[in-house]
Amino acid sequence: MVAYVLADTKITNPEAYEEYKTLARPLVEKHGGKYLARGGDMHVDDSDLWQPSRLVLIEFPDIESARAFTDSDEYAPIKARRRANAESTLVIFDGI
Repeated sequence: MVAYVLADTKITNPEAYEEYKTLARPLVEKHGGKYLARGGDMHVDDSDLWQPSRLVLIEFPDIESARAFTDSDEYAPIKARRRANAESTLVIFDGI
């Protein structure tokens, strides 16, 4: 069953965050991930629980592949770069 990584990101250092994106993409792809949405315009219809900033949606073959990406030793220093240059919430969930 496919799985998705949904990230909501408030970028605090745009220049450094561009480097993060360049480093993260090959690892996402190595783990079978495919970007479905990456930032861009959005319309928020309801915001009772949260107000999104910048959404990224990545599809993986399954939840294990998504977790293998986010938990990998290779991604750890790249994740640290994301955390140093943005505030974010990242969720992994099953698709249908």
